[in-house]
Amino acid sequence: MSGTVLPAAGLPPVSMALRNRRVMRGALMLAMCSLGMGFAAVPLYRIFCQSTGFGGTTQRAEANTGVQPVPGKTMSIRFDSNVQPGMPWQFHPERETQTVTIGQKSMAIFIAKNMSGKAVTGSAAFNVTPTQSGLYFTKIQCFCFTRQTLQPGQEVRMPVIYYVDPKILDDKDNRDVQQITLSYTFYPVENGGKPS
Repeated sequence: MSGTVLPAAGLPPVSMALRNRRVMRGALMLAMCSLGMGFAAVPLYRIFCQSTGFGGTTQRAEANTGVQPVPGKTMSIRFDSNVQPGMPWQFHPERETQTVTIGQKSMAIFIAKNMSGKAVTGSAAFNVTPTQSGLYFTKIQCFCFTRQTLQPGQEVRMPVIYYVDPKILDDKDNRDVQQITLSYTFYPVENGGKPS
């Protein structure tokens, strides 16, 4: 009797085959759902972070926001700049800090220079700290929205237009925040647009 599979007690052979097909279909459906969730995870996470400011993710707005400055309420903004090791760029803010009126549009300038003998394309990742302030730090225009290609030896000035949403003043988790740090890291983009 070696190698013979006996049906479960009380089940005829046809019922066993039907049961096996159901289990197989269920396992296949589970695998397909897992695959779909794998592809959907990154965009869903990005949407979650943008809507909640989770992890220091900043907000994005159009130029005509309707937000009004709050006279007498200011915030210090510190700018941090980094490049991935091996990327041949110099990258730094024109000014390390700015004091801005909450709700008022402001502009910061970052300077990047390609120190290599070939064109290099970069993409900037960003966040703010303290992370709970990301929900209120809104960028209108930023070099981080698109890839940047610098020719050999080329230096560029890249603006960031932003404001701190006045709603931060009503948030108990941000009550003691006096400075927000906006941090960028440039990564090289190669191989058909994928970060290397």
